[in-house]
Amino acid sequence: MEESPPLLVERRGQAAVLQLARPQRRNAVDVTLADALRQALHQAGADPAVRAVILTGGDTCFSAGMDLTAFLDGQWPCINDGEGRFAGVTDHRLDKPLIAAVEGPALAGGFEMALACDMIVAGEGAFFGVPEVRVGLFPAAGGAFRLMRKLPPNVGLELLCAGTRLSAAEAHRLGLVNRLVPSGTALEAALVLVEEIARQAPLGVQASLQLARAALAADETRLWALNDALWQRITASSDAREGPRAFLEKREPHWTGT
Repeated sequence: MEESPPLLVERRGQAAVLQLARPQRRNAVDVTLADALRQALHQAGADPAVRAVILTGGDTCFSAGMDLTAFLDGQWPCINDGEGRFAGVTDHRLDKPLIAAVEGPALAGGFEMALACDMIVAGEGAFFGVPEVRVGLFPAAGGAFRLMRKLPPNVGLELLCAGTRLSAAEAHRLGLVNRLVPSGTALEAALVLVEEIARQAPLGVQASLQLARAALAADETRLWALNDALWQRITASSDAREGPRAFLEKREPHWTGT
């Protein structure tokens, strides 16, 4: 039987809609999905008829992040370190707005993909978190430093260090989510946002986006270098193998701190 594609790509008006399509794995990213996302982002970026790109996971789940089975299989360098970093999204080079339409959980690398988007539209049932510390890892796709910019630092630190979750309503109150909409309507609301963007002058939008991103990313080269050094240290640890195994085996991890 031919496997279903891990990514669905659709043109909706002047938007390119990229839908993660691994529902049986909660849209967790393996190397096949990562490669498909990189290709789709490149194609959408090169298409002058596309004014904005929407990243979504469908009606029930945005993404649970990296597929831990793929991590243990050694796929993580291709997922995390290829063009555009995690799944091609977290250090993308699109010159047009990238909008996340989030329903259900956006966790770990899934949340980091949403953080890398320029705007977030979320259904009321969505929730966000970076629970990597629970499996012996840390959010190494930009989440650790982007949370410090997009949330009050104490809130971001609680998410990072305790693995707690943030509801869509709270994320909207804190300014992380642009538009909070009834569950099941995030994609349609994101398409409305694209229509509003598409009515504006293309060069003006592009210039505004370029300058705004430059302001946010002024020191990202230094931060990515520290991020990568810490990731190498963490992934070489025994805890980085114990955590994912314990999660997949549905048991408590036995941490050694080594």
